[in-house]
Amino acid sequence: MTKFRKIGILTSGGDAPGMNACVKAVASKAAAMGIHAVGVVGGYAGLMRGDFVELTNEKLSNAIGMGGTLLYSTRCPEFKTEEAMQQAVKSCRDAEIDALICIGGDGTFRGATDMTFRGIPSIGLPGTIDNDITATDYTIGLDTAINTTIQMVDCLRDTCESHARLNVVEVMGRDCGQIALYAAIASGAVAVAVPEVPFDEAAAIAHIKALRDQGKRGMIVMVSEGMKNADGSAYAETLTKKIEAETGIECKFARLAHVVRGGKPTVRDRVTASEMAVKAVELLTEGKSNLVMCELDGKIVPVDIAWALIADRMYKNKLKEGDLDRFTAEELKAMEAMVEKRRAEIANLYQVATDNGN
Repeated sequence: MTKFRKIGILTSGGDAPGMNACVKAVASKAAAMGIHAVGVVGGYAGLMRGDFVELTNEKLSNAIGMGGTLLYSTRCPEFKTEEAMQQAVKSCRDAEIDALICIGGDGTFRGATDMTFRGIPSIGLPGTIDNDITATDYTIGLDTAINTTIQMVDCLRDTCESHARLNVVEVMGRDCGQIALYAAIASGAVAVAVPEVPFDEAAAIAHIKALRDQGKRGMIVMVSEGMKNADGSAYAETLTKKIEAETGIECKFARLAHVVRGGKPTVRDRVTASEMAVKAVELLTEGKSNLVMCELDGKIVPVDIAWALIADRMYKNKLKEGDLDRFTAEELKAMEAMVEKRRAEIANLYQVATDNGN
């Protein structure tokens, strides 16, 4: 077992419900193993500054049920430079921090692998509402974000029904449409548009017309924020105007935006966060690092960060020349299988949402 004096915990990128549950679980597990845990204030920018905070029992007493991140977060593009990374390493050395647990998305994981290669063993935990990390079936924050979305959409449905209106709802998710798909299914949306599946606009509008002719009053159309017009503007707003113009139905547009990032995490997110955090501390003390904790087929397992990042590029069709050179044929086969699994999952959710949209 590797003996650590102190582990640093940071949250980076967009906040996600469940991040605080991660922080608490890391600190508690570390304490149980005789390791001191400290928080890094403000992500990688705070790491560069050496901005650390003691994670006292008082500070963590209600953390498991808090939304946002009590350690705060910033996006830190300068951390990509060697000078910034060396400053972060120096901050860790000065504070006697032997290892890091980094909670966030793919950018956070790149930072974790950079720190590992510079002598500070690090493990990443997937904290992002978007569920857009291909190497894991689930990311911390997704369930809460979906539930928050549904609470608001249910309210919109009430007023849509009262006034015989249609509401186009744009939800977050970047280029991943899972929040939109789950919300569409759970709300009975009459149509859903996501970046991963070609959207038949004409067919959707014809379907809406037919439903109105059959007497349906209130309707919801769900659109992922990753859907854009050719000029890069939001497609959801354009679709709202087009539906109204072609159907005569009064249409309203709602952008839920960052509100779905907040709120108290659900049981699903609290438990998953805690399980991943505890496993990460255990792996660090076993001398393992440069890993991201993933949920695969219901089990919490470690995945090599480099493999996870390239699998993500493969799924998103963003591979660069030489990206695949470092991997064995067996590793590439596993990567391709994971990509196909994710594509099949999205296709299945889309089909369910379409079949349920009446």
